[in-house]
Amino acid sequence: MLPKRRSCGEGGRRGDPVISCDVTTPAILWFRRDLRLYDHAALLAAARRSESVLAVFVLDDNLLRPAGASRRDFLYGCLRELDERLGHRLLLRHGDPAEVLPELAERVGAGSVHVSADTNPYGSRRDERVRDALRERGVDWEVTGSPYAVTPGRITKADGNPYKVFTPFRRAWSEHGWPPPAETGVDTVDWMSPEGLDGVPVPDGEQAAAPDLPPPGETNALRRWDGFVESGLPEYDQQRDRPDIAGTSRMSAYLHLGCVHPRTMLRDLSQLDHHGAGSYRNELAFREFYADVLWNWPDSARYNFDTRFDRMPLDTGSEANTLFDIWCAGRTGFPIVDAGMRQLLQEGWMHNRVRMIVASFLVKDLHLPWWWGARHFMLHLVDGDLASNQHGWQWAAGSGTDAAPYFRIFNPTTQGERFDPSGEYVRRYVSELRDVGGKRVHQPWKFDGAQAPDYPAPVVDHSHERQEALARYGRIKNS
Repeated sequence: MLPKRRSCGEGGRRGDPVISCDVTTPAILWFRRDLRLYDHAALLAAARRSESVLAVFVLDDNLLRPAGASRRDFLYGCLRELDERLGHRLLLRHGDPAEVLPELAERVGAGSVHVSADTNPYGSRRDERVRDALRERGVDWEVTGSPYAVTPGRITKADGNPYKVFTPFRRAWSEHGWPPPAETGVDTVDWMSPEGLDGVPVPDGEQAAAPDLPPPGETNALRRWDGFVESGLPEYDQQRDRPDIAGTSRMSAYLHLGCVHPRTMLRDLSQLDHHGAGSYRNELAFREFYADVLWNWPDSARYNFDTRFDRMPLDTGSEANTLFDIWCAGRTGFPIVDAGMRQLLQEGWMHNRVRMIVASFLVKDLHLPWWWGARHFMLHLVDGDLASNQHGWQWAAGSGTDAAPYFRIFNPTTQGERFDPSGEYVRRYVSELRDVGGKRVHQPWKFDGAQAPDYPAPVVDHSHERQEALARYGRIKNS
């Protein structure tokens, strides 16, 4: 439903921008990590500002280059779906947003550019440049909402400092609350035609044999979410750690690109009263916590949050590089680790429990830098989110907020036996072990090598490397 128009100079609800121009002046809605039409606060703000809106997405090489083929292909699919829903009125441009947006605003006579906040380090710097370039041309820059229920930076302790520990953050986050979903859709505004504005087509997929990416776009995101709420959520708290079964929602890629807003999901969760809903809400809170940490400490994307870990002895050199390549390829000789790394390469995704297992193996069995693994994940993950990825890796390394205790070192064999008890997950991704039945698959070194002649022997002795990791952590834990 089209929202009520407001006259210039008129305010709306508390926090709404004050309108300062004629509603007949066009506006631009710059889509970023908000590739949807429902529950879109910036779209609602644009509708209050103007009767005609130009939908724009800028293909920015600074974001595309490090994304990896899986994430780029999923992005392109989401853009196609959004363009179709807009009646092919989504304008794509390729270039520097600080040059593209001001030029477009001048060509269409736009009085304002509307966005959802981007709180990542690069996005914040880029948006400052775009805002300044627009203001030089007399074009307003309006930020409304973000990819989070509570925009990073808004929740602080009583003394005004940000939270470093998840549990009190989650409590404050819940108490802070969030508005209901914005009632927006394709009919909220009159979308301008991009004809004659030098748009480019959505790029084709880059991978000849594309991985099993989730079906892209808002429609598929909402369909998947509705199906999960009905059939998967009640058992989520019991099944989410099992990679051998479909116990998770697989919503992470949709959340990353904003095909669905967490506010929509939280509304649905609030109407349910079972452990699965509470557990899922907790995971959404973790996503918001890590985004808040990145906003307050942007260097935590690259450096140890706990600076004591700057003194942690790490392996480097040719042997370390070789072990890293073996880990990346899924050839470590530890089945659950190899299954996870091969799933990542094949599907652009990895089960969250397995992400923790392979991360622990890299930093505590191979003694390699966490940022090597984080960079590899960001290259291949379709849901690669800077805040969640980097801080998840720091959790595994012990150097982050709420980090795993230094003495918590996952045993990859017992982790596999516990969370993949039948061995189904390993057999699915490690072809050399597909003929090995039951949980025996987690200890292939115990049976005749003839059953799996092509599967490698373990690259390290876990018991020995565990003691080595404890010794290294012991050198810094009291420093």
